[in-house]
Amino acid sequence: MATIDTHRATEATQRIHGDPAHQAFVVLRAAFVVAPILFGLDKFTNLMTEWDRYLAPALSDPLPFSPQQAMYAVGVIEVVAGLVVLLHPRLGALVVAAWLGGIIVNLLLIPGFYDVALRDVGLLLAAVALQRLSTRYDAHGLLWPLRRG
Repeated sequence: MATIDTHRATEATQRIHGDPAHQAFVVLRAAFVVAPILFGLDKFTNLMTEWDRYLAPALSDPLPFSPQQAMYAVGVIEVVAGLVVLLHPRLGALVVAAWLGGIIVNLLLIPGFYDVALRDVGLLLAAVALQRLSTRYDAHGLLWPLRRG
């Protein structure tokens, strides 16, 4: 029969309830796991929107495949990014921030999508905040360059 370490569970609960920075880490980590995975999966179904309209013609025209096929690749990358945030938020947050940077550049190439690009700047800043919080709250520092600091 397994035993439950109630002291450890209570300590973790107190830390979550008593530390606003840790609460922010938990919220941002959950958001950057769920959102990229959901949006990535939707690239295959287009239930939320027709994603290929968010791909700048300047970027899609030279491709040897259709914009929808490009969105399939984007979907895979987004799902992987969400999983990396789940498993290693310090690294995953940087991946998401870089990906959002690329999305912002793409959106700035499409007239009329500047408001969406601005929203994504906010998301990029939130991903950077997650990376910084991860240096304190991620117990699994796997990559030495991403340790504290």
